[in-house]
Amino acid sequence: MDQVDLSGLFEHQPYAEEILANLSKSGFQAVIVGGAIRDLLRSLIFNDYEFDPEKTDVDIATSAGLDQIRSHLPGFNFVGVGEEFGVLIAIAPDGREYEIAQYRSESGYDGRRPDQVKLVDSLEEDIERRDFTVNGIAVNLEGRIYDFVGGIEDLRNRVIRAIGDPIDRFQEDYLRPLRGIRISCDLDAAIEEETYKAIDHLSEEITRISWERINLELFKILETPRSAWGMRTCHELGLLKEIIPEMADNDGVPQPEEYHPEGDVLEHSFQALEVADRLRFTPLVKLATFLHDVGKAEAYRRNKGGHLGGHELIGQKQAGRIAKRLRLSNKETKKLTWIVGNHMRGSILQEMKRAKQVKLVRYNQEEEFPIVRPAERFNYFTSLLQTIIADSEASVHGSKGWLPVVERLTKLLLHLQDLEDLGTARKLINGDDLKNLGLSEGPRLGEVLDELHEMIYAGDITSRQEAIAEAENIIKGSPLS
Repeated sequence: MDQVDLSGLFEHQPYAEEILANLSKSGFQAVIVGGAIRDLLRSLIFNDYEFDPEKTDVDIATSAGLDQIRSHLPGFNFVGVGEEFGVLIAIAPDGREYEIAQYRSESGYDGRRPDQVKLVDSLEEDIERRDFTVNGIAVNLEGRIYDFVGGIEDLRNRVIRAIGDPIDRFQEDYLRPLRGIRISCDLDAAIEEETYKAIDHLSEEITRISWERINLELFKILETPRSAWGMRTCHELGLLKEIIPEMADNDGVPQPEEYHPEGDVLEHSFQALEVADRLRFTPLVKLATFLHDVGKAEAYRRNKGGHLGGHELIGQKQAGRIAKRLRLSNKETKKLTWIVGNHMRGSILQEMKRAKQVKLVRYNQEEEFPIVRPAERFNYFTSLLQTIIADSEASVHGSKGWLPVVERLTKLLLHLQDLEDLGTARKLINGDDLKNLGLSEGPRLGEVLDELHEMIYAGDITSRQEAIAEAENIIKGSPLS
């Protein structure tokens, strides 16, 4: 393959064509290189993959200098995020961003970035500094393919191979081992032996990279349908114990065989993540699924090997520390820790009193969505339910572990709609009403109000009149039976 049709890409991204055309007609060489070309070629080689030109990032390499790039691209705005490395971000009139990099070679790395950058005229020399062969394929304006490193063959054979010496490539940027696993997940590809060994050899260096960059690669792994394979590979090559040591700690922690014939805690977590992959859960729910039993290793030690009780509360705290380390947002952290901390409670929803069911399902609900759209209205609980499904399917429980929860939820939605029609519990009765009935501000008032709201959630009180009457009886010390 020496030629490819770029018309589909240019139809959706005309300014990429304009950049190449303007630089080329001015006498410079300019090519698209990296993931956009890799994925376009992948769609031509494999019928099961569809290239989406609208969603792809287009990176451009050129023999032009930075001043020449600016002068030959009128109408573009520029952000000099890496000018010392010969890189500009060109912002097209439609707002789309294109990274444009001058051909260069690099040296003097500290494992994160080069100390020395040498600008060169040769595309081949520029390609040789890049990470993996499948990312080292370039195409010019006319669709001519430049493949100096065997990237097309590796793409066709589904092989991830470092360009040149993998130790050298990874010492240039210690994030590359994790990125290699991510690309392997994305392409459903195997990691070539020497590249695999190099990842294993340098895995301890990953923490020299900023956690923000690690976060990006980790979540890209979780976006793929092979994230369980990716996390297994991270564990096999020593990356998991550097990034999420709390999970690696669960390797070998035993579980009752009658419930978990699949194996130890870590194996169960991998298998739960496999279920999440098949069901195409979101990356955050996949992470929650993987971490749902993270606290079992510590629980096992605290309970001196006798049982794993309390692991969900231990896990909730550990998930908070993991989220902080991985630089998750406050919103992501709140949801992640809530799922981990409540996965045991959620699995026995059908056994709870109805008031507690209501509170659990409505936690952090999105009231702008109607109850007839429960996935959006009760987003937290829906994500918790997904985790419970994956957890159950990765154990002996199977559908018996989650189907009763779904059945109870289905019935509960009718009650939640009734509550919605009634108005909120606080609209039926609030603290001011209790003060008017003779209660003073203080703990007792709060206790009575909580009791009344519990009865409303349970469906025992269905009107304001009933709420006031019940409040009077509670205050008198003789609540209605």
